[in-house]
Amino acid sequence: MKEPLPQLEDCLLTLDNNIVTLTFNRHDVRNALTSTAIADDIVNTIEWINKTQSIAVLIITGTGSAFSSGGNIKDMAGRGGDFAGNVQELETRYRQGIQRIPLAIHKCEVPVIAAINGPAIGAGFDVANMCDIRIASTKAKFGETFANLGLIPGDGGAWFMQRVIGYQKAAELTFTGRIINADEAKELGVVLNVVEPEILMDNVMTLAKEIAAKPTASMRLTKRLMKMAQRTDLPDFLDICAVFQGMCHNNPEHLDAVNVMLEKLGK
Repeated sequence: MKEPLPQLEDCLLTLDNNIVTLTFNRHDVRNALTSTAIADDIVNTIEWINKTQSIAVLIITGTGSAFSSGGNIKDMAGRGGDFAGNVQELETRYRQGIQRIPLAIHKCEVPVIAAINGPAIGAGFDVANMCDIRIASTKAKFGETFANLGLIPGDGGAWFMQRVIGYQKAAELTFTGRIINADEAKELGVVLNVVEPEILMDNVMTLAKEIAAKPTASMRLTKRLMKMAQRTDLPDFLDICAVFQGMCHNNPEHLDAVNVMLEKLGK
């Protein structure tokens, strides 16, 4: 039985065969991740994807001019919304709020592509770095701006960015809080490619369809292995690979793919 589509509040969800596109839909606050339901929508969408084995790829993007502005600055100024309360209250709110985003994306069983349509600032930049692949519009800008506000990357950004571009580059961006454009982001290795705004989604969808055309079960296992490789010693990792490969060899998708390849070679 198929899992019903998740009911979202501040995001749009579209399904193109086995590709899901999750679009942040609070352009009135530049798709801020606090004081909106975007965090809930991300978590609910990924929980649904992990239960729905037919889904192959997740695309994350934003409406309006921004990908995501991160935290709501006005709430910070007024010590309201998600930023109200004493140390203990804030610690609880972070764990039960925005910190659910990195945990959810990190556990997403399918490849996640960020289509960065505009500025990705603070926690918005971090969400982009949580994805497996990032493609940016020429209108995109990036900033790990927490230091400018006397804050730390409370959503786990310091963990993700250095794994994307290395410690030294991540340290410079984090310590200075400077904004970089899409071209510099590509030079640093933050994004895979930079394209004109009008072809961003077509470009991302082309990549997503190429990935989604592969056998879905083995792709999910491959995604798990890519994550495990970051934290597992080689001997243990190879043991896991052996088990996963045994699972793949016994999946009908494998034999179907082999037969297709044999047909191509026979022509």
